[in-house]
Amino acid sequence: MCSSDLATWSAWRAANLPPTGNFAERDFASAIVKLGIRVPRSARTAETLGAEREGTGVLIDNDGLILTIGYLLLEADSVLLVASDGRILPATIVGFDHATGFGLVRARQPLGGTPLEIGDADSLRELSTAMVAAHPGAGGLSCVSIVSRRRFTGWWEYALDNAIFSAPARDNHSGAALINADGKLVGIGSLWVGDAINSSAAFPGNMFVPADLLRPILPDLLAHGRRRDLLRPWLGVYSEEVRGHVLVTQVLRGAPADLGGLKRGDVILAIDGKAIGSQSEFYEILWGGSSAGDEITLQIWRNKLVRELKLRSIDRLDYLRPWSLSTH
Repeated sequence: MCSSDLATWSAWRAANLPPTGNFAERDFASAIVKLGIRVPRSARTAETLGAEREGTGVLIDNDGLILTIGYLLLEADSVLLVASDGRILPATIVGFDHATGFGLVRARQPLGGTPLEIGDADSLRELSTAMVAAHPGAGGLSCVSIVSRRRFTGWWEYALDNAIFSAPARDNHSGAALINADGKLVGIGSLWVGDAINSSAAFPGNMFVPADLLRPILPDLLAHGRRRDLLRPWLGVYSEEVRGHVLVTQVLRGAPADLGGLKRGDVILAIDGKAIGSQSEFYEILWGGSSAGDEITLQIWRNKLVRELKLRSIDRLDYLRPWSLSTH
């Protein structure tokens, strides 16, 4: 049986067989909240992510700290949460990390509920069964199959080693909890994907960020709102890999790539003299030898000519409207 057949069978089994073991015995609902976020319509992310956003958050301590997917919170000026008992509570944004994609908020009034303990995401094996928990309006609880563990490379200057891919796909996945057989939080829902398995065939599913990536950065996020040890250079370019080449598909207005003269349709050949042959290599070289604020030299192909551009990188959060830590 080929990998796609195994993944299809495993996803069908997860979707159609009743939960067993800890999944059937435990009630995860009290740790799951609905998030409602408002962003000014003038914000840079409002056009792509919307000015009004909804998602799921997961309670991870007894003081109302909630883990979610960070893109929901970008440039927010209002965050409300709906507890499992229906109460609507104000929340404060605690922090955001671009490298993992995590966001943290804290309830400003006692939330109650039993927090989920963060588990070991490496314990998840391909074709094993897990539980996805979202707020009731986003589908509530369902079983899924882990159909792939591999590197994920996004078009928006984002990459994640050993991401978790599940099936069947859920539409309302943002911030949802992925829970293992021990009842521990092992992933946070990020994306709907069309290639959940590493195959040329389309296979819809969801991508989850391993939850244990939070542990080493949590002290910085709590103290400073962002991590202090890693300020990746950011250019503000969307790209895709086409036959071993990195093609620029969009340049964000006012971002370093725009100010440095990069244009849609350019092909990025090298960074600081190092040739790149894939989108993954693009990020590895960009992040591996520079920090935010450094000058980056790009060698590009445009109109059948090789050109050189110099860009002054920044930290991504410096491009965005800062959130208010007193959000309510």
